[in-house]
Amino acid sequence: MTKKKRYAGLRQLGAKTALPASPEEAVLERVENSHKDHPYLVRFTCPEFTSLCPVTGQPDFAHLVIDYVPGKWLIESKSLKLYLNAFRNHGAFHEDCTLAIARRLTREIRPRWLRIAGFFYPRGGIPIDVFYQTGDPPEGLWVPDPGVAPYRGRG
Repeated sequence: MTKKKRYAGLRQLGAKTALPASPEEAVLERVENSHKDHPYLVRFTCPEFTSLCPVTGQPDFAHLVIDYVPGKWLIESKSLKLYLNAFRNHGAFHEDCTLAIARRLTREIRPRWLRIAGFFYPRGGIPIDVFYQTGDPPEGLWVPDPGVAPYRGRG
């Protein structure tokens, strides 16, 4: 398969693309995984994730770590970036944001395994960390630590 044919369906990569107004409006694009017979881990780290508190409208900040083992599909990284940035004007609790991202990725790419860690910075003196995974990782897969320090200023 030629590169041109393989990436023909992508509308955002290589094009000027506006930030979606909401996570629901964001388009997540995917590409075929040319190594689907070999389990391997893909990690996306978003150290500047932002959403809004649904009650106060104040910004919430998090360091997200998304790990997944692709099946047939890989998530296209520009579309993921636009999707995650669409949360910056979206009001939802930390738990809702983290699980919405996990569910959407699971629906769009049907990974063999997915884990997401949302390390939210404190508001009111309490950091809230949210963790989710679809099950046990494939046997023999190396899953590194998320690399985010327990709260001590997240530094």
